[in-house]
Amino acid sequence: MNLLHRAGRPVALALVAAAVAAQPVPAPTPPIPLEPAAIEAYVAEQLAAKQLVGLSLAVVREGTVIVTRGFGRRSIADGSPVTPATRFAVGSITKQFTSAAVLLLAEEGKLAVTDPVAKWYPELTRAGEITLLDLMNHVSGYPDYYPLDFVDRPMQRPIAADELIHRFGTRPLDFEPGTRYSYSNTGFVILGRIVERVAGEPFGRFLERRIFGPLGMTHTLYEPIGTEPDLAQGYVTFALSPPEEATPEGRGWVGAAGAIWSTPSDLATWDLALLDGKVLRPGSFRLMATPRTLANGASAGYGCGLAVGTRGGQTVLSHNGAVAGFYALNAMVPATRSALILFSNLDSYDAVNAIYGRMMAALVAVPPRRATPAIAGPPPAEAMRAMFLALQAGQVDRGGLGEEFNAYLTDQKLRGASERLKSFGEPLKVEVDSVSERGGMEVVRATFTFATGALKGLMYRTPDGKVQQFFVLRE
Repeated sequence: MNLLHRAGRPVALALVAAAVAAQPVPAPTPPIPLEPAAIEAYVAEQLAAKQLVGLSLAVVREGTVIVTRGFGRRSIADGSPVTPATRFAVGSITKQFTSAAVLLLAEEGKLAVTDPVAKWYPELTRAGEITLLDLMNHVSGYPDYYPLDFVDRPMQRPIAADELIHRFGTRPLDFEPGTRYSYSNTGFVILGRIVERVAGEPFGRFLERRIFGPLGMTHTLYEPIGTEPDLAQGYVTFALSPPEEATPEGRGWVGAAGAIWSTPSDLATWDLALLDGKVLRPGSFRLMATPRTLANGASAGYGCGLAVGTRGGQTVLSHNGAVAGFYALNAMVPATRSALILFSNLDSYDAVNAIYGRMMAALVAVPPRRATPAIAGPPPAEAMRAMFLALQAGQVDRGGLGEEFNAYLTDQKLRGASERLKSFGEPLKVEVDSVSERGGMEVVRATFTFATGALKGLMYRTPDGKVQQFFVLRE
């Protein structure tokens, strides 16, 4: 995300500049050298320092995989280690595979990206005006069925894809198609079902036959049933609790939006094949890697299953993915045929992002800030402080919480969080790190500073001011 720039009076800016100039300027933190020994030492150190469970990564430099390595534990219960063959859930990185599947069918003339959704689902809201490309670009306006970072109660039960599609695809749109970018898993479940209808086979079979098999991605699976070998166990934490086994999404909930499991080495194979034209024709890949232009002329910063950014004049294609107990990141620099893939089996996003950011300093661009909704209630820093103090005291105003977070935040969870957070005392300051939008909500990341250290906070609020999610994480 881009830094938020605020205008100020010239004299105020001059005073700030003078104050900064009077202080010693710390040396910038150098990026991790992309050499095997340096990478492995750094990741091993960070795994322990950030109290993660397991990590797996691959580094591609100028078309060559220079590191593929596992760290930590695949499972806490049996202590089994992460190896290069350990499969992790990659979450929304699946979306680039779903987009590629649509584009492969378009190359064969079996569909067109300009086809309306109504060709397959005429009963969905405004289906005659929304195209397959709109779905791939996240500009359709269909409400996202999975905007939170925990598995709510409905998602714990299995669901058929068509039931999910009708449940969320017949609701009013969040905005006029093509006027805004807003991440929607719903659109990708629709795309997956369209691929199945056009190809005449299950989506997972299509991926295996057209992508995984031909590329030799032998450790990659779609919707595993849980008995396959080398599957990592996913873990979650809440307010600094020890890692707990994640409650997974019910079968059918992630599908073509996020149901692939893989290894970093297989993802490296995919990245290079995509960049080298072994998956799609040049025109199809160009469409996949081109950010959508919105109705007002602004760039969405997102193509088809890929975020598109720039750094140092070079294009960077990237995506992250999160499902219950897992977090994954993948980025490619086409000009240098370089990539970095990092998987975690603990949902400690900020800790993993910090590791990833240091390693990708020369490759990954910061994604653009998304427009945020107006929120009833106090500004982000005040709301974060109030929610932290309430959690610390073990006394939250449940009327100010969203229904699902209210159910998720059980009395037991609240007591545990209170016990763990009391030792930090009252925050000396609360600094907002970023404000963005997700699923029509304001998403705030902040740093709580205490006499003994710092913690990170993540809060989602809907326009009515209700807190839909509030997590406290280690820095």
